[in-house]
Amino acid sequence: MIIRCVAVLAVLFLSGVVFAGPLPMASPEDAGFSAEGLSRIDSFFVKEIAGNRVPGAVIAIARDGKLVYHKAYGYLDKAKGVPMPLDAIFAYASMTKIMTSVAALTLTEAGKLPLQSNLSDYYPAFAEMKVGVIGTDGKLRLEPQKRPIFIHDLFRHTSGLTYGGRGGDNPISKLYPGGTEPAFEGSTSDFINRITKLPLAYQPGVAFEYSFSADVLGAVVEKVSGKSLGAYLAEHVWRKLNMVDTTFQVSPDKQARLAQPFPNNPLDGKPQDIPVIRKQTTFDCGGACGLGTVGDYLRFGQMLMNGGILDSERILSPQTVAFMTANHLGPEIQNNVAVVEPHREGYGFGLGVAVRMNPGIASVPGNVGEFTWNGAYGTGFFADPKEKLVVVFGTAAPGELRKYYREQVQDLVYGAMTR
Repeated sequence: MIIRCVAVLAVLFLSGVVFAGPLPMASPEDAGFSAEGLSRIDSFFVKEIAGNRVPGAVIAIARDGKLVYHKAYGYLDKAKGVPMPLDAIFAYASMTKIMTSVAALTLTEAGKLPLQSNLSDYYPAFAEMKVGVIGTDGKLRLEPQKRPIFIHDLFRHTSGLTYGGRGGDNPISKLYPGGTEPAFEGSTSDFINRITKLPLAYQPGVAFEYSFSADVLGAVVEKVSGKSLGAYLAEHVWRKLNMVDTTFQVSPDKQARLAQPFPNNPLDGKPQDIPVIRKQTTFDCGGACGLGTVGDYLRFGQMLMNGGILDSERILSPQTVAFMTANHLGPEIQNNVAVVEPHREGYGFGLGVAVRMNPGIASVPGNVGEFTWNGAYGTGFFADPKEKLVVVFGTAAPGELRKYYREQVQDLVYGAMTR
């Protein structure tokens, strides 16, 4: 099996020579990497694929705006024996949130979406939502909001909204749908109508609670712009950055490039699925429904690293990007970032991204100012301004292994650096 994987890798590495890269190329040595160090990434994924822990992967590393490493491993579809191409299309999942935040910030820059404006100015039903409180008797009671939900709260997940299935036996979380579930059930309006009938898990502005906040932010973008979120992103971000495969609905001619997961979780044998690659969503959910290639997302990340510009196309101002990638969780806000990302101790949260606040504490290497977020189906992104480093990886690993790959990729990338 290992021999077969190595053979597949050889073919894929060769194909990478003629693949139009997402950024200009630089040699590893010129970019401050060792070839030996980068080869450890190869060895790691060869072993993981040979062990049937993940079907395949695509990894891209850029430094100083140059592409240092861009390789594909294993299989796009293991059952059919289809090798993984560099332009495989992955479900970005929660990496969609960062793109939604950028879309919203373009409106903020245009004077159309102040962060301190009330969410109810755009969708009045949010003003009527109550806050769920669990009494000592275990019963749920409802209290009024002590202050309105602001647009700022949507960016930083302090709205009081939550996701279904979070918080163990929390009865409030059990009332919410899970992840992408609402995206297959109707329109944006249907989603808003459903969410606003539920109780909030916290008072607005009290705690970072990972949630449908980005989906609601996407709905606000639609309300302000008069366009679907996908149409707005295509016009103001994706086409400008030449992100040719990024979308909410994959066209029929590209569906053969969708990365497929194993039908069963390799850790426990239970069935697993990535719904957004199996069927089309009915609205553009800004929290988890985007799809695209690792190369596309690397260009998006490089735009942020460059202070909002890439190839002469400006998306945001440098000041807005600095504001976006600063910590927005003040000392009065309960920081639960590490509950979502177990290796993210010492991180705060900005406008759609986790932000590293300490050189230590976290279980991965990095520098203060690193900004990052990952996807529940096995994708990951981090950018380190001090090192001028941008890393994106894609796997079709929707189970708990995705968290293992997030940590290991960061360890491997920093471990390969020589300066």
